[in-house]
Amino acid sequence: METPIQTDTSPAPGRWWHGLRRPSLLLAAAAIAIVVAQWIDTRLEVASLQQELARRLGEGDAVAREGRTLARQNQEAMAALQAKVGALEAKLAETQSQAVALEAMYQEISSTRDERLLAEVEQAVVIAMQQLQFAGNVEAALIALQGADARLARSVQPQFLPARKLILRDIERLKGTPGANISGLSLKIESVVAAVDSLPLAFEQRPKAVTAKPALAAKPASVDYWRELGADLWREFRQLVRIERIDHGDPALLAPNQSYFLRENLKLRLLNARLALLQRDGKVFREEIRQSREQLERYFDGRAKPVQAAQSTLGTLATTDVSFDLPGLAETLTALRNLKFARERSAGGSAR
Repeated sequence: METPIQTDTSPAPGRWWHGLRRPSLLLAAAAIAIVVAQWIDTRLEVASLQQELARRLGEGDAVAREGRTLARQNQEAMAALQAKVGALEAKLAETQSQAVALEAMYQEISSTRDERLLAEVEQAVVIAMQQLQFAGNVEAALIALQGADARLARSVQPQFLPARKLILRDIERLKGTPGANISGLSLKIESVVAAVDSLPLAFEQRPKAVTAKPALAAKPASVDYWRELGADLWREFRQLVRIERIDHGDPALLAPNQSYFLRENLKLRLLNARLALLQRDGKVFREEIRQSREQLERYFDGRAKPVQAAQSTLGTLATTDVSFDLPGLAETLTALRNLKFARERSAGGSAR
């Protein structure tokens, strides 16, 4: 077995240094050095960039975290604001519903108040019509119309102005109505009717009683004594002779039951006169008053003060004209009812 011969391949020191002195090698070494330097510089720049990138990434992460925190806070704030807005919307809706309910309630109350006002005014006008038609009482009709006008004056509804104008017109017409006070004339007739039962009849007259003087005491004969004696004789003579007027017949003698019917007949005539007064029938009124005066003159004692007072009252009534026409209130009543019907119809339409 042969032993291999080992050759020494390592360059000799002088040879290596000699090789280094070649330009190509120098250039290669310089290039390598430059490359290494650039590589080192690149590595340093890369490391620096990595550090800057890491720092920037860290700052970005912090900003992102802060942004996420702010976004979460904003979301929470938005959610709270949305909850508050929802609560406010709910309160607004509730407030609007309450406002609508209050408006409806106000309209209902206002409508009810206006309807009640119209009903009261209509009733007052009806009362005034009744007073004028059945009693001819102008004063009572004026009081009723003035009360209706006062009720309408307290209202601020403009649709009531036409009705109020009609009522004011009727008030002025009643104030300017010529003629007598029906209620006052009716009271006068009532006073005569109430006094009929106590009026003395003519055939019940009696001569005035003369009170006898006490007997003359014994006096000495003198002029005064004879004068008093003559006066006594004259009084006695007057008791024997009575002078009366005979230019009209004696009053008829009546039985007690006939006297009762006479008084009732007189009261009936006076009541007929009162009815004609209320109906403003001047012809019948004057005729009944005339016949009542004739009965008083024929059957009752004209010298008695109650009979004279009754004759004076009937004389005043006989000269009164009661045949005037009172103004009607039908137009005013129709206007009020039309207004009431229109409001009821509009209220029914709005309710549907």
